[in-house]
This record gives sequence, structure tokens and C-alpha cells, in this order.
Amino acid sequence: MIDAVIFDLDGVIVDSEQVWDDVRETLVRERGGRWHEHAQADMMGMSSLEWSQYMHDELGLVETPAEISAAVVSRMLERYGEELPLIEGAVAAVRRLAVHFPLAVASSSNRPLIDAVLVRAGISGLFAATISSEEVARGKPAPDVYLEAARRVGVQPARCAAVEDSSNGLRAAHAAGMRVIAFPNRHYAPTTDALALADVVLSSLEGLTQEAVAH
Repeated sequence: MIDAVIFDLDGVIVDSEQVWDDVRETLVRERGGRWHEHAQADMMGMSSLEWSQYMHDELGLVETPAEISAAVVSRMLERYGEELPLIEGAVAAVRRLAVHFPLAVASSSNRPLIDAVLVRAGISGLFAATISSEEVARGKPAPDVYLEAARRVGVQPARCAAVEDSSNGLRAAHAAGMRVIAFPNRHYAPTTDALALADVVLSSLEGLTQEAVAH
């Protein structure tokens, strides 16, 4: 039986992976770093502590990881202020499931970005807990952020369903022992082996119903 639903944010509620990619690539190129074609995939799912260190070590930015993280978050908040790229059906899906389950968010986004998205989308009050991977020891694909989300809503991980879009997210939810619902990212599709970990694969968030979660 499923007693709680835990949402990823980027790629599930907000269509933002390409925004992250653009913001980080622009920053690296402006500051004389070494952007490469695998950088986005490498950072997908990392916590802010991890990707800012990666941008310092691997992409050649001279600023400290803390300064890099702050610059990226500032630019992301600016972009969200101009336009919040909500995924079609996401708000309706959250509202639909909130009638039946306590909800949480387990995201690789920084805390200010999680809060900004949920407030602007008008759904912040529907979540019993929101957790950023910067608040746990390891980012996805480690299960830490999902295990913490389950702890905060007071439900055993095996009785939680996780809604994910990315390879690392699917791996994290599966490693946490949760029921895994995949909504594959349309810009950066999960790998075949990661998608195989899903219990349910949805082509649209219209299919994210109480029945899909529970059965």
C-alpha cells in the first residue's frame, strides 16, 4: 500500500533542465571556463554542493563553489521571475493527489528555487515537506534525499511512491526502496537501464492518478 507521494521538481513540476543547462553554460563561457558536451548530463541530479564543485574542478571556474552556486541560483531565480516553465498538467496532478496522500518534494534544486517554484505555482501549501539534496549528505543517484523526504512525512520508504524524470532520479528513488513512477524527461531522456527500474512509465501527467500511484 502507498501512503505518501514524493515528487521530484525539475522535469516533473517545472520544465527546467534546459534552463539549468543554459544558465550554467553561459556562466562558464562568460568566465573563461571549459564547457563540454557531457557537462549537463554529468551534473543532472547532483546536489548544489556537488555541481558547484564540479564547475570549479572540471569546468575551470576560478570562483569558490559557494560563489558559483550563488551566481547560478541568482540567475535561475531571475529566469523564473520572467517566466515559470511549468510542465503541462503538473499543478493539476499535485492537486489531484493531495486529496488522497501526503505529498513531499525531493529535489536537487537549491532551497530558494524549490520555494520560489512552489509559491509561484500556487501549490506550496499542498506539500507536507520539501527537501533539497543540499540538505542531505549525497545527491541523486544516492537515495538520501528520498529517504529524508519519507522520514519527514512519517512514512516508511516502501510505502512511498516517487515521481521522477531523469536517470539519476529514477536510480535514487529505486535505491530508496520506493515505488517508482517515471515521467521521462522530454529533453534529456533517461537511459534504458534507469527507465527499467520504474514500476510505472507515464507519457503524460494526466496519467498521474490515485490509481497509477496505488496500483
